[in-house]
Amino acid sequence: MNKLVWAQSLTVFLVLFFERVIFIAATVNIKYPAVFAFGDSILDTGNNNDLFSVTKSDFSPYGKDFDGGVATGRFGNGRVLSDLITAAMGVKDTLPAYLDKNLQDKDLPTGVCFASAGTGFDDTTAHLQNVLSMDTQLKHFQDYIGKLRAAVGADNASSIISNALYVISGGNNDVAITYTFTYKHFISFPKYSSDLVEAQRNFLKSLYQLGARHVWVLSTLPLGCLPIVRSILGGPLRVIVDYENGLAQQFNGMLASGVSNLKATLPDYDVKFVDVYSPMFRLILNPGVSGFIDTWSGCCGTGTLEMGPLCNVLCIPCSDRSSYFFWDSAHPSERAYQLTLALMLQNLNYDLTNYNISKALGPLNVTSLNLI
Repeated sequence: MNKLVWAQSLTVFLVLFFERVIFIAATVNIKYPAVFAFGDSILDTGNNNDLFSVTKSDFSPYGKDFDGGVATGRFGNGRVLSDLITAAMGVKDTLPAYLDKNLQDKDLPTGVCFASAGTGFDDTTAHLQNVLSMDTQLKHFQDYIGKLRAAVGADNASSIISNALYVISGGNNDVAITYTFTYKHFISFPKYSSDLVEAQRNFLKSLYQLGARHVWVLSTLPLGCLPIVRSILGGPLRVIVDYENGLAQQFNGMLASGVSNLKATLPDYDVKFVDVYSPMFRLILNPGVSGFIDTWSGCCGTGTLEMGPLCNVLCIPCSDRSSYFFWDSAHPSERAYQLTLALMLQNLNYDLTNYNISKALGPLNVTSLNLI
């Protein structure tokens, strides 16, 4: 081999080598010791079970595909988004509810869920459904910190708190319920959204003061695509309600800006706005590619209005839950959450071939996913 050919071969090798190194560096998955979830039913794993509220799901057929087929208070047929994020991060398979009577001390160091279905960043939202407000969830977190210190010591507790991942979902109920059916005729949506973002900002600052440093702030879902919204506001044909989706997009834009502004004031705060709206919307609009046969109705009962107490033991769920995007009229199925999370993690530059991530996401056709 002459020197020129050898030099060219070496150059090609080095280029490919360093491209691979850069790719690996860009997709290294961060290891968190624990996950904490705050917010609404997208993340709630059973904190409403003992509340005097109709916003519950601790009865059949909820949990039909959960471990043992048990209804745990999760609004779905199986695991919800907080469980899957926790599993994908390699922490544990599910995220227990903080108010679960069976919660054990050994569960504390790896994180718990404080979220409450039906809540929002507007206190009125929580009061309307008699569920846990964000302030109450924050108080539970403070209580948790005390228990964690007692269990593992102050230094270990501080390390867990500062290195853990915090996931927050809020705004869904504020926009779809409180604003649409309560405030719509009394306050402009930009003003209402601004108030929600300010409440979110204060919540994030409180978490920071308590030691949190790594936070995912989730956008709302595409609210105009929810089966119940289509049934109530979508006319006889139950079309996607562009008005509700428009409100969601407007709020999400303001929320993203609010998160960015907060990060600018606290440089050591790794707080990210994570888009859930777009991945879900893409999956819903492309059922053939995403593998769903139905993205417009729920799997429980008629799939048009059933959720909470209306999705009960008298309702016969569809036989193949994985082929339905929605489990009930407002909440995605476990399979829908898995594919949504896959797109979310792609956007965050995670490596989907990572063992823990691929295990959490289940069977995944990355080629098809890229076509969505």
